Amino acid sequence: MADFITAQYDTVAEAAAGADLIVGTAMSQFVAPSVAEALGIPYHYALFCPDVVDGLDGQGFNDLFKKPLDHHRESIGLPPVNDVREFMFTAHPLLAADPVLGPWGGSTGLDVVQTGAWTLEDSRPLATDLLAFLDAGEEPVYVGFGSMRTVDEEGARVAVEAIRAYGRRVVIGRGWAGLDVVDGRDDCFVVSEVNHQRLFSRMAAVIHHGGAGTTNTAFRAGVPQVVVPQGGDQTYWAGRVDDLGIGAAHQGPTPTIESLGACLDTALSTETRTRAGKLAAEARGNGAATAAQVLIDS
Repeated sequence: MADFITAQYDTVAEAAAGADLIVGTAMSQFVAPSVAEALGIPYHYALFCPDVVDGLDGQGFNDLFKKPLDHHRESIGLPPVNDVREFMFTAHPLLAADPVLGPWGGSTGLDVVQTGAWTLEDSRPLATDLLAFLDAGEEPVYVGFGSMRTVDEEGARVAVEAIRAYGRRVVIGRGWAGLDVVDGRDDCFVVSEVNHQRLFSRMAAVIHHGGAGTTNTAFRAGVPQVVVPQGGDQTYWAGRVDDLGIGAAHQGPTPTIESLGACLDTALSTETRTRAGKLAAEARGNGAATAAQVLIDS
């Protein structure tokens, strides 16, 4: 941990040179507060899933991380940390999640500011050949797992066969795993970099890993989801999709044709489609503007 903190500090400090403030997220909380303190600028922490800090044990954080943090801070001329949890996440972390999709539970004692999801509106058009594919038949089902490399060619084959069993065509998101068509049939179309906001609005359902961004994009598009969580906060988002009735949560990271088919039973139902559209209409505006105002006021 000590080596990790030292290496990360140097990287973040270099990136933050000349900044007016630092917004930390993911694993940067180990060093970003110290960088901000050393530079004399404000620090804020942003999380994209309420489950990240919900129920965090303050004493547990002190037991795990106080010693290596204090050792590093001493080496750069900063005082010891009293409360590691508050040091990392601040007393007022920003929750960049839609309050309908990912409401704050409020169980930690932290004064969380729920800004709503930070969405960059994407105006890029879909490619001509992709549009031709979409226009050539019934709405397809999208399957993609973003940055997850845990879903391989067999996983793609399983997904395609499960979707075909419903008579649906398939749009495959290549992602970091490099997913591709599984045979020579013309009912599949592979995309790499693409405007998901526009693409998802043309889908019958979206099968994905449950990342915060993908879940929110599908939610705002009003399209039913099947979440196959691969780890981390993805299990939380799978649960929310299921609880809200806007799709199905797959049990476990490795689907079979049968298990994915059962999820598609739910996702492709008229009831789920109606529910997804209804809740999409309740999605709040872009939380990025709210977050920006909080940062300016700080």
